[in-house]
Amino acid sequence: MPSTIQPIIMTEDLDRLQTFYTALLDAKETERFPAEGPTFFVGLRVGDSDLGLVSESAGAADAPQRMLLSVDVDDVVARLEQVETLGGRVLGPPNDMPWGQRVAHIQDPDGNAVNLTQPI
Repeated sequence: MPSTIQPIIMTEDLDRLQTFYTALLDAKETERFPAEGPTFFVGLRVGDSDLGLVSESAGAADAPQRMLLSVDVDDVVARLEQVETLGGRVLGPPNDMPWGQRVAHIQDPDGNAVNLTQPI
């Protein structure tokens, strides 16, 4: 069942972000539009959630950050070790929060803010 609300990330490099999220979060492609010719939209499934990636021309990356993805993963430390190899940036070590989560702050290859979280 598709998510009622779907975060969508605009990017100048659709293939790069799809590779990043597929490798880091084991995302599976669920849809592609159009099916023929240059791709405008890729739908990904991450666990029980949907994430959209949209091809956007230059200029979108210059806009101020207006979104944060927070993704529950099985092992924050193990996923964190993959981030830079996949073209992202680690902003610091994981922290154990008083509300019972381990959280690591990263950026995807386009500079979008992403939190990797794990229950502790």
